[in-house]
Amino acid sequence: MQSSSQLRLRRKNRQRTKIRRVIGERYRLCVHRSGRHIYAQIIDDTKAVTLVAASTLSQEVRGTIKNGGNKVAAAFVGELIAKKAKEKDISTVVFDRSGFLYHGRIKALADSAREHGLIF
Repeated sequence: MQSSSQLRLRRKNRQRTKIRRVIGERYRLCVHRSGRHIYAQIIDDTKAVTLVAASTLSQEVRGTIKNGGNKVAAAFVGELIAKKAKEKDISTVVFDRSGFLYHGRIKALADSAREHGLIF
């Protein structure tokens, strides 16, 4: 039997192969979560450059959110990443959940980013 981290890596690899099909057309919104924080960044894979990044560790979030490991913090990070993307004229991305299941904090971040203008 495989551990949960091994299963997540299998899901991550399976998802990345599907994402590679549209890499030339769109940027990738990559999300990572830990027990205490959540991180999001928009990456241009053709140039291997991070264009926009936001997390619960960034200054904008730390002043307003008490706990970085909940849905409220994830929604705030989703809003922040969408606003930063608008400033750089990025509107369409591919959502890369890095093998994490689409519920809870990952879903809250995605929904918030969609509400604030990102299309995926």
